[in-house]
Amino acid sequence: MKLNFNLSSCVRSSAINSNCQRCIDICPTNTIKIENNIPIFTPDECISCGGCVGICPTSAYSLDNFNMIEFIFNHFQTNEVLSCRQNTPCLATFSIEALITLSLGNKENITLDIGHCATCEIAKNLYPQIKNNINEANFILSTFSQKKIEEKELGLESIEKTEVDTRSRRDFFSNLKPTNLIKTKIAFDEKIDGNEAKKFNFDENTINQIKTKFIPDIRKLFFTLMKNQDKPKIYETINSDEISFISQKYIDQSKCTNCQICYRICPTEALNSDKNFSIINFNSILCLKCYLCHDVCEYDAIHVQKEFDIKEFFEPTNKILAEFDIKRCDECGNHFTYFGGDFTCSRCKTEEEEALALHNIFKKDFQ
Repeated sequence: MKLNFNLSSCVRSSAINSNCQRCIDICPTNTIKIENNIPIFTPDECISCGGCVGICPTSAYSLDNFNMIEFIFNHFQTNEVLSCRQNTPCLATFSIEALITLSLGNKENITLDIGHCATCEIAKNLYPQIKNNINEANFILSTFSQKKIEEKELGLESIEKTEVDTRSRRDFFSNLKPTNLIKTKIAFDEKIDGNEAKKFNFDENTINQIKTKFIPDIRKLFFTLMKNQDKPKIYETINSDEISFISQKYIDQSKCTNCQICYRICPTEALNSDKNFSIINFNSILCLKCYLCHDVCEYDAIHVQKEFDIKEFFEPTNKILAEFDIKRCDECGNHFTYFGGDFTCSRCKTEEEEALALHNIFKKDFQ
């Protein structure tokens, strides 16, 4: 399998202020690095474990020949044991949200084979994440369901490597067909390119995709399955530190200037506004807890609530976090956030201050 990276989905592509480096921290080969604020990696150093796929909040990473949504739907029919020695990449590929989704869609408990995880040669970063994902998923499930993710050391035999048979003369000549020559050339080029760090650039298509808000497929499926769950009689609240893939927020309006950056930059429109930009709304079920809005907030006005209400899984709301008085500027006629004083927007005030400063300079020069 080959690792793919979608630059437009990465939170670092939206803001240089982003501090996200989850993919870097989990990578067992340390091939993922940051250059010019964007992740890069060397294909030949990547072992396609899928750790970055499972940890990325915005699904910027993916693996060839392993589609998470397709796998989940197939698993709903089979409920086979999840094992990197049989049917999956490393179990770290399955995020907490993916594990919960798998559980909700199956009649029985799902089982993960962790028979050799602790002793695996790439266990240092990945095994603790696998354990954490299972524990958090089970904790969330326990607040509204009887389902549980089971861990078993099944002791399955390692898949033996098969020796490649010597190709016959007929095989050799069949590979000289034009279509096969093209395939061989592509494979050769990929091998050569694999030795160099793979870098990603901003082209027009990428920029347009960044502007387009999106919701990862795993969140859509998770939300769909949650709507079909029986609602608990009592909704629990949990410590926000105990849930890593979603949050509830509040805004300290004494600090917020309604600069609009947070909801303009939010990848899923969890933070949003109205057509007059007079309010800041927040929809918890769309939040990926990527912290991008926190990273770009100059005045540290956005905060995660200390407690998360499980009710949001069943009855999501678009809550108003802040409201603002919008006035029309006497100078330029544009609408602006009014905090008192004369009806002049900050842009016109800045232009006036610059003009006065420039006027004083000219006045001194001609005295």
